[in-house]
Amino acid sequence: MATSITLYSKKAEKTATKLNLDKEVFGITEISHQLLSQAYKTYLANGRTNNAVTKTRGLVSGGGKKPWRQKGTGRARFGSSRNPIWKGGGVAFGPTGIENYSLKLNTKARKLAIKQALSSKLGANAIKFIESFDISKVSTKKLIDLINKLDANKGHVLIVVKDKTPEIILSARNVENFKVVKSSYLNVFDVLNADSIVIESITLEGLSAQLKSSRENK
Repeated sequence: MATSITLYSKKAEKTATKLNLDKEVFGITEISHQLLSQAYKTYLANGRTNNAVTKTRGLVSGGGKKPWRQKGTGRARFGSSRNPIWKGGGVAFGPTGIENYSLKLNTKARKLAIKQALSSKLGANAIKFIESFDISKVSTKKLIDLINKLDANKGHVLIVVKDKTPEIILSARNVENFKVVKSSYLNVFDVLNADSIVIESITLEGLSAQLKSSRENK
């Protein structure tokens, strides 16, 4: 896999500069789909909220009186109308709101998954590198024009920046398929879901250090 790639200027024009990308981050050839799948599912699980709550028989109102006497009616004995098999009764084994859906993936595996995802996207020519997004004032049109010039306007576009400035956030906010993410918060979910990725070259050094570090960055 080639690790030398064209750098685009702030105006999205090709420059004579060739970026020598870190092979440990962008040059991985052996992709583990199992690891990518695990990292993807872990990201989704850890962002899941458990808002669903059902009432058990102890929470349902009513049922204080025995529906009918124990014997002599010819019907089965019953103690409470809050029983789950009755209409309006409690729910058996329903969600309580205290379930923990989170999954764990160690730091080394998580970073390796991100590197494999980036390498896979680079191999598919889905990543473009720009010097920086020089957007001094909010302009959705300017951002769209830059992305179009980079030929990175296919499907969902992931914009990786060093700092999420208000200008670029507001410029991208009105475009449904644009997502801006700070390089230090890059994750497998966003990388794999993107059809095109545009990365600021000024983030590369920090991104490589972050993904190659053996310790979790705080």
